[in-house]
Amino acid sequence: MTDILIIGSKGDAVLALTHRLKNAGYKVTVSDDFTADTRSAVQAFQRDSHLVEDGIAGPKTMAALNGNNTAKLLRHSDLEVAATELECEVAALMAVNQVESRGRGFHSSGEPIILFERHIMRRRMLHNGIEADAVGIAEHKWPELVNRKPGGYKGGQTENYRLKIACEIHEQSALESASWGQFQIMGFHWESLGFTSIYALVEYMKESEALQLQVFVRFIKADPDLHQALKDKNWQAFARRYNGKAYKKNRYDEKLAAAYTAYTAAQEAIDA
Repeated sequence: MTDILIIGSKGDAVLALTHRLKNAGYKVTVSDDFTADTRSAVQAFQRDSHLVEDGIAGPKTMAALNGNNTAKLLRHSDLEVAATELECEVAALMAVNQVESRGRGFHSSGEPIILFERHIMRRRMLHNGIEADAVGIAEHKWPELVNRKPGGYKGGQTENYRLKIACEIHEQSALESASWGQFQIMGFHWESLGFTSIYALVEYMKESEALQLQVFVRFIKADPDLHQALKDKNWQAFARRYNGKAYKKNRYDEKLAAAYTAYTAAQEAIDA
């Protein structure tokens, strides 16, 4: 797994990063210490590669440095378009992208990143007209896939395998019971987000991180209070609606505020 390198990171991975950046022609001191100058070099590389200019050297930046295909990856221009549509600052959207997203929308295999929710599967089966007795049998037979309680998570691409097996129980309910892509939007929102079916939403999520971002934009616009909180940079209100009651425990509001401040400062430094 590729390290996530930020200001303050130290070690061989940072040393290798600075070597790569210098060899690629960027102004950086070769060192095992990730400094503000290192971040500036990373941002310059990201800008030239049309990636999100967050100054964080993670899997996407390293993939671009390695010359890999980045066609499906989120670009800075995608965030600019989304910010215009949402009538918010780019720095605010970058903060949300850093704190609220999984950082990437696809596995190395090209499959979209998902998280399968077994308790939602049970609810969606009932919602979709499956008789309660049949749901009960499924719950007894496959408790890791159909259950009253959350859990059973395996992580990584194993979640995609769990979803595949759940689709054999009831495909529509299974697809609706996964959160999809970089921003982990639940499938059961497909109708309120303007899609004709869950299958249309899934095809969208498989295409690119740019389209995954557009689904996130639809999700924000569908909730006027959430949308207003983003425009006002009211991070407490945003985190409360986006993350739920546990937002304080996980300090999502504080993380969003800190990320926004950092991106604003970085942009001011570039503009100076």
